Amino acid sequence: MPCPHARPEIRELDHARFTPVTEVADALDAHTVLPFSIPHDFTDGFQCAYWRRPECYLDPAIRQASSTFAQLPPSVVEPAIARLRADLESGTWHRRHADLLAQQTMDYGYRLLIAGG
Repeated sequence: MPCPHARPEIRELDHARFTPVTEVADALDAHTVLPFSIPHDFTDGFQCAYWRRPECYLDPAIRQASSTFAQLPPSVVEPAIARLRADLESGTWHRRHADLLAQQTMDYGYRLLIAGG
């Protein structure tokens, strides 16, 4: 599931490439589906891991390690990163997303499926 604060291009890409969790749970005959909230300081570098640390996305190495960024053309990524940089420098990002800064975890739709006996 894409992060709700993600660019529309990212949301569209992720919706197209990820199977709905209900279908995966059915295919695995999962008996339990649990939310997997993402801590603000999560050390795994997947896309939503930086929800409270957007400055991380300015690092090309972090973007290169993201399958989402790797699949988007530079014509989408470069202007978005320029806007993010400007918003961080001006304080706009922090004002716009002040509600995120008070959160310790976020539920971005990731789920842990438990199957078998």
